[in-house]
Parts: sequence; structure tokens; C-alpha cells
Amino acid sequence: MQLYYHPASTTSRMVMLFAAENHIPLDMKVVDIFTGEHQGEAFTKVNPSRLVPVLQDEGLVLSESSAILKYLAEKTGSPAYPKDIKERARVNERMDWFNSQFYRDFGYALVYPQVLSYLGFPDPAAQKALVDRGLERAKSWLKVLDRDLIGSHAYVCGERITIADHFGAVMVEAGKLVGCTYASYPNVTRWLDRMRGLSSWNKVHEAFYGFAGSLKGKTFVSC
Repeated sequence: MQLYYHPASTTSRMVMLFAAENHIPLDMKVVDIFTGEHQGEAFTKVNPSRLVPVLQDEGLVLSESSAILKYLAEKTGSPAYPKDIKERARVNERMDWFNSQFYRDFGYALVYPQVLSYLGFPDPAAQKALVDRGLERAKSWLKVLDRDLIGSHAYVCGERITIADHFGAVMVEAGKLVGCTYASYPNVTRWLDRMRGLSSWNKVHEAFYGFAGSLKGKTFVSC
């Protein structure tokens, strides 16, 4: 199996983390998103959407991190994607929630527009409106995550780690780029610290933490 990825990419890291934790062998192929390699003709043939990650396996091509995680877990028989229909439905629901609710506002309205200029607005008033709205909505989703999804549980689907945790925790960690501490969300903090304790976490996040470190000293809006 081949994985096209970039180590600073949030959606790549969630796949990298699951594969590393479960010792899944992958032929890793870096696509340099900072130089625009993903926009080139060669990679466009791999993924017309020109995004990472992409998994290739014997003619199958998957270009969405959620689908890749489910496929890898299913192929390896991982308990992180339960066979029980109701337990699996809960994992699917949580992953959809992170992707469709949380990440839309947290990632693309709050975090990334502040550190990646092409995702923001050149007009200061428009940029401020975007980020302010992102912060408002991100706080509302973090409250739901803290109170309703995690609550007193160890993980987002209960007491066992699932691919929903690999998926969601890496998204939440993206807040480190703008200095998010999650001090107002004790259950999120507890869960994120648990995920950070995974044996592969620091290695997988090495490039990302380096990128975050390069932003120190700058002022951001954060939660």
C-alpha cells in the first residue's frame, strides 16, 4: 500500500498515527504541499482534487482520510473500528461530526486562515469577520465535544480508543498553530493528553510541531 502525504498535513497525520500505532506497513510518498507539488500535473493524475492524503492499494485509490482510516482498520481487523453494527455506527457518527461540524469552523474559519494566507481574506474587515465567526462557532463545538461527546469517558466513543479518536484528536491538535490551550474544556484536555501519550504521537507530529514553533511570537485569535 502506498500513502501520498505530507507530515505537516492534519489529514495526513491522522492516517500516519493510526498506521504507526498499529504497525501497518505503508510505502510513504511525500507530496510537498508547501512548494505546490500537489497542484502539479503528476499528482493531479493521482488525485484530481489535488489534496493529501491518498492511499493506493492494488488498484483502489482513496483520497479522503476518513475513508482511508476505515479501510485500513477494516483490512487489518483492528478493534478500533468495531464490528458490532451499533458501535460502528457511533464511530461513523463521531467522525462525521468532527468532519462536518467541528473542523469546518475550527479549521477553516479559525485556525488555517490565520496561518495560511490563501485560506484567509486580504481585506482586514473580511478576515476579522471570518476569524471572529470561526472562534464563536469553534467554542460552541468544543463545548459539545467536552460535555456531550467525551464527558466522563476516556475516548469519544466510550472507554476504548477508536479511529474516531485518531481522526478527531489530530484535528483538535491543529489549534496549537494559533496557541489554543483548551483550558476551558477539561474533558477535551484530558482526552487530548491521553492521545498525546500514544507511543507514535510525537514522531508523527514532529514536522507539525516544527511548523507551529516557527509561528511563535505572532499574535493569533485562539480558544
